[in-house]
Amino acid sequence: MNQLWTFWQNTGMYQLSVEQFIMILIGLLLLYLAIIKQFEPLLLIPIGFGGILSNIPGVDIAVGNGVLAQFSAMGLDTGIFPLLVFMGIGAMTDFGPLLANPKTMLLGAAAQFGIFSTLLGAIAMNEIGMFDFTLPQAAAIGIIGGADGPTAIYVSSVLAPELLGAIAVAAYSYMALVPLIQPPIMRALTSQKERKIRMQVMREVPQTEKVLFPLVLLLLVALIVPGAAPLLGMFCFGNLMKECRVVARLSDTAQNALINIATIFLGLSVGSKLVADEFLVGETLGILALGIVAFGIGTMTGVLMAKLMNLFSKNKINPLIGAAGVSAVPMAARVANKVGIESDPDNFLIMHAMGPNVAGVIGSTIAAGVLIQFAAG
Repeated sequence: MNQLWTFWQNTGMYQLSVEQFIMILIGLLLLYLAIIKQFEPLLLIPIGFGGILSNIPGVDIAVGNGVLAQFSAMGLDTGIFPLLVFMGIGAMTDFGPLLANPKTMLLGAAAQFGIFSTLLGAIAMNEIGMFDFTLPQAAAIGIIGGADGPTAIYVSSVLAPELLGAIAVAAYSYMALVPLIQPPIMRALTSQKERKIRMQVMREVPQTEKVLFPLVLLLLVALIVPGAAPLLGMFCFGNLMKECRVVARLSDTAQNALINIATIFLGLSVGSKLVADEFLVGETLGILALGIVAFGIGTMTGVLMAKLMNLFSKNKINPLIGAAGVSAVPMAARVANKVGIESDPDNFLIMHAMGPNVAGVIGSTIAAGVLIQFAAG
């Protein structure tokens, strides 16, 4: 009988706390959203599964010498995993729409306003006593507004690793909810006439421009904001491999095998941070609330910038593509196209929206560099 009691005491069911049970349910919820609803499945599946593993009692998977702790120490604490993912994203990115209409860079820049407004919001919460975020933590929370998962993970791993789990879940959840969050804001800020604006056919961009652009972009930005060099450097390197057309094998590896492997380990490493005593705290609710506000502000400022540019431009911009300035590629561009088609079934905005969408990726990496220099310094 004593042996049976000892066996029962050593089971996970006996040791399972209420907090760990809640975290396992959250992990299952993430898997449900990824598999059934197909919300960012490439990362929510490993994050959700890693979160479940991390909360299994009686075994130290996410701490010490545990396998997930080793993954995290190897690639998350060092920032390697998000940088490898960014290299793959760069290898899949086409700067053509941005180069064909360079003024859409302003839309991508305007959409980053959500990042800095969230930073101010987190600081304001400190002042009124709601939460106790440090400046680096507030900066890490702010990057959620860029709607760029790898960037959010990289910045939080540098500035606030203790908040990484909540920030990553918030970033990818809101990226997945782009089709639900953005359209009401876009419709509220634009008239039917504005949504029907047809933009000029874009010029064909020479291959020489596509090869030179990542080099010029990297040197120009990195020399001004050195903190952006790691993220932007990997992004531009991946794009250069694609556009130079002489290293097809390397480009193919970055676009497929490498980014897939990095994504698996990145997701599991982030899942290892979803332990009950770190995630089930009041600050998590603050992070989720600030994240949704940041995303909404980014969408709003992108649309308003397009409307402002139309006051001074002969060739009108459809304001809907301003919402694509958040860097949820390519989902935000697809949403802009879908809302445009609702007003004019023959007005296809997808390629026009890819310009500010790609600009948003660049903008979020620059904002990340500024925040790292500002908060870490």
